[in-house]
Amino acid sequence: MRLASPWALALLAAVPLVLAWARRRAWSPAVRWPSLDVLRAVAPAGADRRRAVLGALRLAALGLLVMALARPQAGSVETRVHREGVDVVLALDVSGSMLAEDFTLEGRRANRLEAVKRVVREFVGDRPDDRIGLVLFSARPYTQTPLTLDHGWLLEHLERAKVGMIEDGTAVGSALAVATNRLRASTAPGRFVVLLTDGVSNTGTITPQTAAEAAAALGIKVYTVGAGSEGMAPYPVRDLFGNTVYRPVPVEIDEKTLRAIADKTGAHYFRATDTDSLRAVYAEIDRAEKAPFEAPEFEEWREAYAWLLWPALALVLAEVGLGHTVLRRLP
Repeated sequence: MRLASPWALALLAAVPLVLAWARRRAWSPAVRWPSLDVLRAVAPAGADRRRAVLGALRLAALGLLVMALARPQAGSVETRVHREGVDVVLALDVSGSMLAEDFTLEGRRANRLEAVKRVVREFVGDRPDDRIGLVLFSARPYTQTPLTLDHGWLLEHLERAKVGMIEDGTAVGSALAVATNRLRASTAPGRFVVLLTDGVSNTGTITPQTAAEAAAALGIKVYTVGAGSEGMAPYPVRDLFGNTVYRPVPVEIDEKTLRAIADKTGAHYFRATDTDSLRAVYAEIDRAEKAPFEAPEFEEWREAYAWLLWPALALVLAEVGLGHTVLRRLP
């Protein structure tokens, strides 16, 4: 049992003042008589007792109303929480090839970056207790957001990610090095990187193999994801008249390197050829990287003020009814 608005109990102190004021008003004569002898002769005995009974009813009704204003609530609380989330850095490729439209969203054709954004939003939403960071890369890496529990802010920055914000290229090694560095000082019980690319590492100051060795030395897992359909993918280009047309381009993903990075760090490599398989990849990573924490934390409270309001109403009606019948008072 608890009171949702305990400050209302302060009104209990005002109840005697209200009754005193009401009684003082009652002393004001309603009808002036030249003599009270006639009234004393016809008035029933026990006037003081009647006033006491009616006053007690009014006092009890006001007390119950004040208690109802304090909003008593009945329920149960179970608090056995011990949350220890993990730290995650999402490294996403934003090179020009991510514009290839070999994915679908809600029945329409979508480019790889659009599909990745949608799935990453779902992944972040399923991990409310984790600190998550975002690294974007093409020819060089860029930390879009550091590790944060403010997932709303993270998703705002994810929406701003677009192809062309960094010079074109695919620096897988440099991106992994930056993502690993973001986790280097972390003391979380679990740390891992999810690196997604749709191409072959062709630039950067650090090779993917060197970055993978650094991550393994720090105990950081690196899940790698190759995004793109098999064979050819439709890529949007402008024709001479400015219209968007699609040109088939070959899908080239260095799966050997991505698999080697994952194996080196004790993680796994996944291939996502469409939106459903991409969603399944992130769901599998989500299941594999759950830090243990004690369950559950929940509260269930039910409003109980009605149990006070109905008796208060009954007392008010009793006071009015008795005051006009067996306990009536003459003016």
